[in-house]
Amino acid sequence: MYRIPLLAVALLLSACGSTDKDRGLSGAAIGAGAGAVVGAVTGLTVVQGVVLGAGAGGLTGILTDEDDIDLGKPLWE
Repeated sequence: MYRIPLLAVALLLSACGSTDKDRGLSGAAIGAGAGAVVGAVTGLTVVQGVVLGAGAGGLTGILTDEDDIDLGKPLWE
C-alpha cells in the first residue's frame, strides 16, 4: 500500500546533480535509503528494498535531463 507513494518520492528526488553520473549516483543513494524503509515497512526484506530502490533511483537519475529536476550541486562536489 505504501510502496507506490514512497517510490514516487524517491524517483522525484533522484534527479539531483548536473551530469548523468551525478544524477545516477545521487538517485541510487536516495533510492537505496527509501527502498530500505519501504522494505522494512512492507513484506519485502530490507535488502530487497535497497536493491530495488537503488536500481530505480539510479536509472531515473541517469535517464532524466538536467532541466527536469535541479536541486543544485551534489554534496560530494
